[in-house]
Amino acid sequence: MQDQENQLYPARQVRSFVRREGRLTTAQQNALTELLPKYGLPLQSEAALQLTDVFQNDLPLLLEIGFGNGESLLAQALANPQQNHIGLEVHRPGVGHLLQQLERFQLANVRVAITDATFWTRATLASACISTVQIFFPDPWPKKRHHKRRLIQPIFVAELARIIRPGGALMLATDWRDYAEKMLAVMSNQSGFTNLAGPGQYSERPLCRPLTRFERRGQRLGHRVFDLHFQRLQTGG
Repeated sequence: MQDQENQLYPARQVRSFVRREGRLTTAQQNALTELLPKYGLPLQSEAALQLTDVFQNDLPLLLEIGFGNGESLLAQALANPQQNHIGLEVHRPGVGHLLQQLERFQLANVRVAITDATFWTRATLASACISTVQIFFPDPWPKKRHHKRRLIQPIFVAELARIIRPGGALMLATDWRDYAEKMLAVMSNQSGFTNLAGPGQYSERPLCRPLTRFERRGQRLGHRVFDLHFQRLQTGG
């Protein structure tokens, strides 16, 4: 996988993550070995990935970028059987945990890839193929010298505008005020989206976004969560 990514990345492109993998349990390793072939997606393809062939239907498709341990993605897939779901994550323990749950519930509407979204979307996805993209609590890279690593940057938002169908949604959430302000500024300068809460405004937490253990812990610590909800315009961008 690493060699494939390196081939497609421009020289010196700044990545939005560092692989800080914790302990991979035996069960998680077994899930990666035995279940990834069943639930996994290719890391690149010569032509755009035919998602109707992958899922054997043409249901609306949600893409979650950076799903962590899969808590949110699993909850949504269980609650929305009439929607397909793709999850991207770089940390294998979290992927292994989600794979175990997918097998437990025998979910046919979820596929995953262990990869960086900035690489994978360009390498595999056709334009206007995704109904909803959600990015919840991405790494805030709090140190100023690391802000260039933040995922929500103009060049990546332009890529999201390419893959989200007209009328589709982009949903963001963070508990870092500085990053929320940056997200809002980046999105406000992207002509392909409109802010559903109004110009310069944050959204209320949408009911479709599960309240995860991570967020509940942040609430106990007094962290405010900033939600941003945008709609892909019919034209422009």
